[in-house]
Amino acid sequence: MRYRESGRLDTSGVQDRRRGGGGRGLAVGGGGLGLVGVLVLVLFQVLGGGGGGGPVAGALGGQLGSLGQGETADNTQLEQQCQTGQDANESVDCAVVADIESIQDYWTGVLGDRYSPTDTVFFSGSVQTSCGGATSGSGPFYCPADRLVYIDLSFFETLQEQFGAAGGLFVNAYVLAHEYGHHVQNLLGINQQVDPGETGPESGTVRLELQADCFAGTWANHAETVPDESGEPLIAEISQDDIDRALDAAGRIGDDFIQRELGGGTVDQDAFTHGSSEQRQRWFTTGYETGDPAQCDTFATDDLG
Repeated sequence: MRYRESGRLDTSGVQDRRRGGGGRGLAVGGGGLGLVGVLVLVLFQVLGGGGGGGPVAGALGGQLGSLGQGETADNTQLEQQCQTGQDANESVDCAVVADIESIQDYWTGVLGDRYSPTDTVFFSGSVQTSCGGATSGSGPFYCPADRLVYIDLSFFETLQEQFGAAGGLFVNAYVLAHEYGHHVQNLLGINQQVDPGETGPESGTVRLELQADCFAGTWANHAETVPDESGEPLIAEISQDDIDRALDAAGRIGDDFIQRELGGGTVDQDAFTHGSSEQRQRWFTTGYETGDPAQCDTFATDDLG
């Protein structure tokens, strides 16, 4: 994945709540900001968000964009370090800034006035949200109550080291695009129709997650042509290798893979909340090959894969 070197980055879509507005500094290349331990108990929340469980379930109150006690947002370091597409090609932090901008430009083009941009919160270790407290072990997530995406960027390294994913900049972008898919669902009222406590291979929570994967795929289809404020695409190239890496990651965050490889070794479909590896790969592929969000209606089919 490559970003247009002359493209200008807009960091206003990020709230950097890491210590000192960056804490341990900007990550470079394809790694993360340090490995965190992920408990098997919370692995089923990975790449979740609008579905069930974790800090996002059943949250109704809260002030939009509010900071927890003692939390501050400081984008100073991001603004200094993340200015161009060349910076995005060299820094994971800056690449994520570019991803967020491209993803939101895409959905603005698709939904028009129905789309309301929202921020991604960078945090380190733990964070307070309008959906409750969360830790790095929860994985990236979307909180419907404050309409914010949350991520500890060390998750990208966790995805490679603990899940065995190939990783890479486009895999990171897929993670963000999935979470913004949950934001779209929230804006359209889709997630409000799902019982967050429902589980199983054809449950509403699984359908919600698979649709978010499909939405991520539709953005990927258009990413090289989505214009930024200059009228030029911020993302210059997505290769077949990038797509293969995203499919590899999708396969490693399926409920069956997590239960079998990182859990007790037994697959219990009744406990599924995000879909199987095959399902997640299928629906990302559906979005990517069609580029049409209308093909992502996982609630209208009896065949989820």
